[in-house]
Amino acid sequence: MKPFLLCTLCLLCLATRLNAQTLTISGEVARPVTLSAEDIKALPHQEVTGKDRDGKELHFSGVPVIELLKKAGVTTGGELRGENLAKYAVVKAIDGYEVVFALPEFDPAFASQVIILANRVDGAPLPAGTGPFRIVVPNEKRPARWVREVRSIDIRFAK
Repeated sequence: MKPFLLCTLCLLCLATRLNAQTLTISGEVARPVTLSAEDIKALPHQEVTGKDRDGKELHFSGVPVIELLKKAGVTTGGELRGENLAKYAVVKAIDGYEVVFALPEFDPAFASQVIILANRVDGAPLPAGTGPFRIVVPNEKRPARWVREVRSIDIRFAK
């Protein structure tokens, strides 16, 4: 492989890894935001317990997603009515994996469970291939929407 091509590939890999250290919230928001791992680490965290696909109980620490959405000016609480109930979030991972959440699933005015953007599991940072951020939905029967290596949340209208 030629040195120039090798350097270009290395730079692409580095850029992807650096992008992995941030979370972008955009779309139908009042103010798009990009938060670094340090920004997220500084926010108030909450602990949740959930079972992985093998049934092993894990203890996660992270920021409730609703708090991150509020930073971007997403419609929440009493404003989440009428046409705003047609909004949804697409959570995207570095590898292209995407899942959808209805906006009310994150909002404590509607939901009794707390969905978090975890950055720690069992007292340690999330391991490579899972972190630095992971969506955790503690009461789901299958962790299919527990997105690993989250890079963005895009808010959209279903209409």
